[in-house]
Amino acid sequence: MLVLGTATFTMVTAEMLPTAVLPQMSAGLGVAESRTGLLVSVWAAVVVVASFPLVRLVSGRDRRSVIAAALVVLAASSLATSLAPSYGVTVGARLLGAAAVGLLWASANAHVADLVPDRLLARSVAVVLGGATLGMVLGTPLASLVTDAVGWRAAFAGLGVLTLVVAVLVRSVVARRPELAPGSGGDGAADVRAGSGPAAGPAGPGPMITVTVLVGVLLVGHYGAYTYVTRIVEAPAAALPGGMSALLLVFGLASALGVVLAGQFGARTAPALALSAAGTALALLGLVAVDVHPALGAAVVVAWGVASGALPPLAQTLILRLGGPSRRETAGALIPVVFNGGIAVGAAAASLVVADAGAGALPVPAAVLVGATAVALWVGARPWSRPGTAGHAGDGVAAQPSSAEV
Repeated sequence: MLVLGTATFTMVTAEMLPTAVLPQMSAGLGVAESRTGLLVSVWAAVVVVASFPLVRLVSGRDRRSVIAAALVVLAASSLATSLAPSYGVTVGARLLGAAAVGLLWASANAHVADLVPDRLLARSVAVVLGGATLGMVLGTPLASLVTDAVGWRAAFAGLGVLTLVVAVLVRSVVARRPELAPGSGGDGAADVRAGSGPAAGPAGPGPMITVTVLVGVLLVGHYGAYTYVTRIVEAPAAALPGGMSALLLVFGLASALGVVLAGQFGARTAPALALSAAGTALALLGLVAVDVHPALGAAVVVAWGVASGALPPLAQTLILRLGGPSRRETAGALIPVVFNGGIAVGAAAASLVVADAGAGALPVPAAVLVGATAVALWVGARPWSRPGTAGHAGDGVAAQPSSAEV
């Protein structure tokens, strides 16, 4: 799982790298910073559009090979960006990398669920997503340091080389899913894909789709506010040592703590997701009072980071669990689509609110939106936690390796 976590580190760092090198990259390509910023939003849009078609294209193939090949493509994207002579070439390289990342998220999510028994799913997803969190907390700051020392092109080149190394590790270290292991005969895999046998998932996709939609709405509220976090918490940040950079680092570390906590819930994922959503809603509402005192503002940011940091692993675990083995590829593809869609829609909706009423108007509607999804998630928590509904992704699959073994 640590190797797959390293893969998510490179994926998130690649996605957010233009934000860390924005001035230098804009100057190097001879374009306005607004056009360089578009490289991130275009990336998210491509992930949404490309994930399902690419998952269908590689359906049935060894996921280790799919993940390794997609990492090679992502590495090529980073290396091509480092050598790009113009903005147009950079856009093309980023489109290629975004498509690879859409496939990577879907394949990695599905492969994690195949490798571990259901009781270890939440913890394993948290380990893998820990790499993604580190990509936000450490990856982009490290890239900024490299840029200051030797230039933005070196930052992209270094990421490309690291991604190639991770591709080799995935192919040589990560275990194959059990039905493809030597001697398995493949019969169990056919039963799982057909939805029959003891390892089959739930009778219908309804619960999985319902949770996915609710998570998408939740993310619109959360990311809508987070898009303008530097505007919302200006006052408490100005009063703290290190200013905004320090406060954002605190948020990132708090989010990492949330990921760790999410891995401790095991089969209680559904109620834990509802509670995490409720905590996020309360923290968003608390943003209204961040100007009262710097200590209060910092406390609200920490609470927001912990509560929202737990959301991705809990949501991914529940969606994979509800999909069951029979819909593993679909569930895996839904996850990057809903997260990137939530980011894109949330940022767009927030920009409209800010243009009309300013950033200070964001916390309340964001809190209401997230709070409403928390209530809906809590109502559905009990039926989604029942063994017959959850599909027990690990039951009926023999010789599952533990998370420590992969």
